[in-house]
Amino acid sequence: EQSRTMDFCEVTNTDGGSNGDRTPCSILTGFLGAGKTTLVNHILKGRHGLKIAVIENEFGEVGVDDALVLETEEEVFEMNNGCICCTVRGDLMRILNKLSKRETKFDHILIETTGLADPAPVAQTFFVDEDIKASYSLDAIITVVDCAHVIPHLDEVKPEGVENESVEQVAFADKILLNKIDLVTQEEKDAVIAKVRGINKLAEVIETTQSAVDLNRILGVKAFDLDRVLQVEEDFLDTEGEHEHDNSVTSVGITLPGALSLPKLNLWLTTLLQTRGTDIFRSKGVLNISGSDSRHVFQGVHMLMGISSSEEGVGRGWKEGEERENRIVFIGRNLNREELVEGFKNCLVQ
Repeated sequence: EQSRTMDFCEVTNTDGGSNGDRTPCSILTGFLGAGKTTLVNHILKGRHGLKIAVIENEFGEVGVDDALVLETEEEVFEMNNGCICCTVRGDLMRILNKLSKRETKFDHILIETTGLADPAPVAQTFFVDEDIKASYSLDAIITVVDCAHVIPHLDEVKPEGVENESVEQVAFADKILLNKIDLVTQEEKDAVIAKVRGINKLAEVIETTQSAVDLNRILGVKAFDLDRVLQVEEDFLDTEGEHEHDNSVTSVGITLPGALSLPKLNLWLTTLLQTRGTDIFRSKGVLNISGSDSRHVFQGVHMLMGISSSEEGVGRGWKEGEERENRIVFIGRNLNREELVEGFKNCLVQ
């Protein structure tokens, strides 16, 4: 894993201390583009005085989330070898054990899972390993739900034996952040709440815009109740359980040196997302735009997209001496790598 210094912040410590010296951990999950990175930034910028470690994992060959999380004092530990649920008893346990041996302890640990991760195997880590149980307590599973796009994901019929991860994320949640409520009508929001409640009647649903939430409602809440989880999935503690991924969902990561033409890039991305947007769940990137000294960030969810820059206060600027390369990731169904690489290359200034 790589340790990175990043822009983080603190959370009001509401832990009454019944966990003794155990460090509370939250699992942050939710489908791609729901607003998890935005929530991490919100937590890191909060005025809570806590020292927080973030462990994050991306379903992508080119890591860009570390570039989208603002620079702060805390540390981010990134696992980039695929899916967090399949490597959870290796990478994650190694990082947690390493953190527990440090002289300066963290007040809270946030584990941000890839958008394709079923949270159950991540949570299992806290109950099947004695060293982890001694040092950490699982505080809550927080699921961020994209109010504008979640219903098709929840309704999707999967091949036999393949889990619908977005359904499992909702089912396991202690706290559900119903995000992007500003993008839907009251009727649409009510339909999402009904759908979510149909899956999980026990979790607290918190309505948010841009993942802004009172941190006392999600951190240090001791919401994770193993007895309740066992009612949801009886084989939760069965670490030998079968676990397949939907192979039709893949990720294409592209890194390119050089400067991009903003008009060409806009035209390409707009056309791509309009024609293939239903299959492209998530797209994001860090871009070097010709004629600009700002570092640009691209974010897309299905057909919706936006490009913003450090000049506008989004993300950090280029550092002195930093190589200004372009990194972009697409996650979706039936992606054509050659087509995407060719299209991205055509956006370079010739």
